Amino acid sequence: MTNEEHARIVERIREHPFFRGFDEEFVESACADAVERRFWAEEVLFREGSPSKNLFVILEGKVGLEVGSSDRPELTVQTVGPGEVIGWSWLVPPHRWRFDARALKPTLTIALDAENLRHTLSRRPEWGYQFMIRFLPVLAERLENTRIQLLDLHAR
Repeated sequence: MTNEEHARIVERIREHPFFRGFDEEFVESACADAVERRFWAEEVLFREGSPSKNLFVILEGKVGLEVGSSDRPELTVQTVGPGEVIGWSWLVPPHRWRFDARALKPTLTIALDAENLRHTLSRRPEWGYQFMIRFLPVLAERLENTRIQLLDLHAR
């Protein structure tokens, strides 16, 4: 990656609603090894059970978060779009995705490297704390949406 590409990624992360207001040094460190990733409509970002190696920052498009089982079709528990992030499995060992993610329309993301991000968060406890305070509402919303979908499914 060129310095120009890296600078563009850092700037996009700095401007992203999830990361707005974070320490400049934290953002720079979090973006080490980050890459832009484009997905076409219906393309899978990741599958449940596969290694969780990234936090995806959504810049454009829309992604469906899906759960499924062998006896039922995939159930979309939430859709996420620009200004949001996808992925918490990279935080929790064994670092495997707990759901599927599929682009519902052409989608542009920045994939932050999970190993680097875990290292960055552990290096400075204040960064880890600030990140988790911002990240916990995302987790709570995902859990609540999943609960609502399951209640709706059970009611049928």
